[in-house]
Amino acid sequence: MTHLWVRAEQRPNEERVGLTPEGAAQLIAAGIRVTVEESHVRAIPIDGYRAAGCEIAPENSWPEAPLDAIIFGLKELPEDGTPLPHRHIMFGHAFKGQHSGRKLLERFKAGGGTLYDLEYLVDENGRRVAAFGYWAGYAGAAVTLKTWAAQQRGEICGPVGVYPGKDALNAELLAELDATGAPRPRAIVIGALGRVGTGASDLCEAMGVEVTKWDMAETAHGGPFPEILEHDIFLNCIFARPGTPVFVPREALTAPRRLTAIGDVACDPDSDYNPVPVYDRATTWEEPALRVATDPVLDVMAIDNLPSMLPVESSQDYAAQLLPSLLALTDIDSGVWGRARATFETHMKGI
Repeated sequence: MTHLWVRAEQRPNEERVGLTPEGAAQLIAAGIRVTVEESHVRAIPIDGYRAAGCEIAPENSWPEAPLDAIIFGLKELPEDGTPLPHRHIMFGHAFKGQHSGRKLLERFKAGGGTLYDLEYLVDENGRRVAAFGYWAGYAGAAVTLKTWAAQQRGEICGPVGVYPGKDALNAELLAELDATGAPRPRAIVIGALGRVGTGASDLCEAMGVEVTKWDMAETAHGGPFPEILEHDIFLNCIFARPGTPVFVPREALTAPRRLTAIGDVACDPDSDYNPVPVYDRATTWEEPALRVATDPVLDVMAIDNLPSMLPVESSQDYAAQLLPSLLALTDIDSGVWGRARATFETHMKGI
């Protein structure tokens, strides 16, 4: 019997989950055994999973799970170097040249396990079957606007946290922008036709911010892109990959510009293909903005788990997208799972 083990997230500020109780009930009805770990932070309470018929396991007990269990989480595992013998479903951040990703793949090699990377679950046309993109864009634009508002006060953006829903986030941000007394900034979104860019654009428009929307047609010439520097805010919503052009080069730090806030929603600072190479590390909930220039100021927002700011909405949305693929776990060697395994094996060849 296929056994899906939903682990607790161990990363700070991570309350999302990729399976709802309603989805778990459908998996069980399809003959899949479902174990869900207890969690002191998960946005969806454990009682719903228990009522759905799931087995309940102690928090962070997945290393002792049966070897035939498929371990399902979202964000990274603790970086303790231990071998990984299980099959894991998660965002591994290991296939795009990330320097930290090699260590993860070495752990899979040592343990004999397999990574089914959620970012590489694709249909027969190569399109991702599930993504948190919309809520990443929405929250990322919100924090970038908070960064801009802080600049109007002569400050750098302070800590951000979890919201019970988007209405609470919108109300707080709207009041913050109004309090600056400044006209609304102008923003440019690159990747505006995708899920991430749509979320970012929707948030900006809800705040009364004028948005220039660019996508592949506007960036196909490969740059340079001086128009970006003519906006107050730049929101990068295109994931780094070979061939991605540089949107804001390091020379922009000292060039004449209107730009003072960058939201790198894609957030791949340690990738060889980083299109915003003016910064070198992700930012955090405690320190959301990294100041990379002072005259004039330029702050970069690059939080890499943005949808966690809206954990209930983002979890429900993502889980609904992913559920059809989870129902197909009974045939893990073909379809979306077979393609994901092939991607993993390709990247393991150099390990």
